[in-house]
Amino acid sequence: MPVAPAPAVRPLPDLSHEMSCAAPVCGVDEVGRGPWAGPVVAAAVILDVTAIPAGLDDSKRLPAARRAALHDELIVSARWGVGIASVAEIDEINILQASFLAMRRALAALGTPPAVALIDGKHLPPGLPCEGRAIVGGDGRALSIAAASVIAKVTRDRMMTELARDFPGYGWESNMGYGTRAHQSGLARLGITPHHRRSFRPIHNILCGKNS
Repeated sequence: MPVAPAPAVRPLPDLSHEMSCAAPVCGVDEVGRGPWAGPVVAAAVILDVTAIPAGLDDSKRLPAARRAALHDELIVSARWGVGIASVAEIDEINILQASFLAMRRALAALGTPPAVALIDGKHLPPGLPCEGRAIVGGDGRALSIAAASVIAKVTRDRMMTELARDFPGYGWESNMGYGTRAHQSGLARLGITPHHRRSFRPIHNILCGKNS
């Protein structure tokens, strides 16, 4: 009887992209493009290669407790900055441009610009203060981008948990502003808050009295 092949082991991100660049190299990632509520948050991280936390990976592949532990290690060992674009800015300039704005703010928060910024995704934000390289799936390929994904994700999750205390009933402490059933139920019962993105179709449709 034939033996089924063993499942492929997914490699962890490494430093190969960073090593191909002039130092210092910064990884940049954002979190929060898809939710119906809350800001978009980006992080920029320059790793200390002598103090990289074990098991560092794309934040989406990590359980919440592990993300939080890695975040706490990274903010001590790495040089990092966080940038935020508000709901008002998302509605004014659109979510893609707001994501770029948050990335530029994260880089500015580093103080001295890096030589190269490795950006997760296929687009480079305009107006970078340094050379930029876009890497599709970068949070699963480059360790500095993985680190940025962790810091951005934990930062935004904590912000949404705080907002959930002020605006209970939408489930933001667990759905982080995404359009889950709990969030939809909250909108039906409680209406739209100042933290909802009015330019997003589901929220816009509610404001216009449409069903979908």
